Amino acid sequence: MKRTFAAGMVSALTLTSAMATAAFADIKIAHVYGKTGPFEAYAKQSHDGLMLGLEYATGGTMEVNGEKIVVIEKDTQLKPENGKALLEEAYGDDEVDLAIGPVSSGVALAMLPVAEEYEKLLIVEPAVADSITGSNWNRYIFRTSRNSSQDAVASAIALAGDNVHIATLAQDYAFGRDGIAAFREALAAQGHEIVHEEFAPTDTTDFTAAGERIFNAMKDLEGEKKLFIIWAGGGNPWAKINAMDPSRFGIEFAGVGNILAALKGFKDFAGMEGGTYYYYELPDNPVNDWLVKTHFERFDSPPDFFTAGGMAAGIAAVEAIKKAGSTDTEALITAMEGMEWETPKGTMQFRAEDHQALQPMYHFKLRVEDDVEWAIPELVRELSIDDLPIPVRN
Repeated sequence: MKRTFAAGMVSALTLTSAMATAAFADIKIAHVYGKTGPFEAYAKQSHDGLMLGLEYATGGTMEVNGEKIVVIEKDTQLKPENGKALLEEAYGDDEVDLAIGPVSSGVALAMLPVAEEYEKLLIVEPAVADSITGSNWNRYIFRTSRNSSQDAVASAIALAGDNVHIATLAQDYAFGRDGIAAFREALAAQGHEIVHEEFAPTDTTDFTAAGERIFNAMKDLEGEKKLFIIWAGGGNPWAKINAMDPSRFGIEFAGVGNILAALKGFKDFAGMEGGTYYYYELPDNPVNDWLVKTHFERFDSPPDFFTAGGMAAGIAAVEAIKKAGSTDTEALITAMEGMEWETPKGTMQFRAEDHQALQPMYHFKLRVEDDVEWAIPELVRELSIDDLPIPVRN
């Protein structure tokens, strides 16, 4: 009886110790993103925003339900094979509870099956391609960033009109292809067709041939003529094509919003319109007020495009864990499907069908001021979730 009692006490102590360890275990989040490589600027913004989001959502404690949040950074260098291997390492060796990232759509597509294999969550931020929450989606994928369709629908609403003719130029990979496909579909819903499409390699620096084909397709058309460009990273096709003087054919530029560094190159394009995801002066809500104030205090600069996205992802992770009451994957999925939470852009909602974050977008028109070093996206109209018929593609 003594031996039985002693064994029972050891078992009870072991169980108590295990429960205590579990109660105070860290919440481990992997940020798998292209910290180095062509999109370094996007990556830094995304990570800064993520850390600010975790701070904001936890009231500065960096704890949820008494458990400390630990963020493990992993650099994909913008290579799909690295993203896949590093996510495997995060789920397997590091035993993270969930992962966030990456920057590139191509890297994201390589990472999606890993989340399904390990049955762990991947919150995609800021990769944009529709196929991430479309044809390549699985139930372990949630996305806080906008998708190509949200860019496209917002821009189509901003640009479509009577006797308006639109040509397009985009990068020849998932981001550009998905973006133009979504834009084409969004325009068709409003009774418009794209008159000419151009796709160029991501490392293109000479846009002469593409520009000439666009000019030839549009020069004899009557009415407004707009060249809609989707481009990420270097290359700056706007400046290169503008040097070819499209205005002699009455062609104006249009596009989606961009980071502040890119907007510096848009000071020659006052009046350009389109749909954008974020500019720090556009949203009017307490979360954005905190972000703008804190970012100026910490970094002596305004928050940028992907800072807001990173913050939205950080807040989503915290709110999901609070709602689920644990980091159990199935509990998190249940908590997140249909979940609404507050972000720098206002209220976002994870759509239950495909886990895409529905969110406001903004119709902008560029304004130029001498004492501001970039072109300012001025608000024409905030487009609410209800204004944006975003297709379910999975």
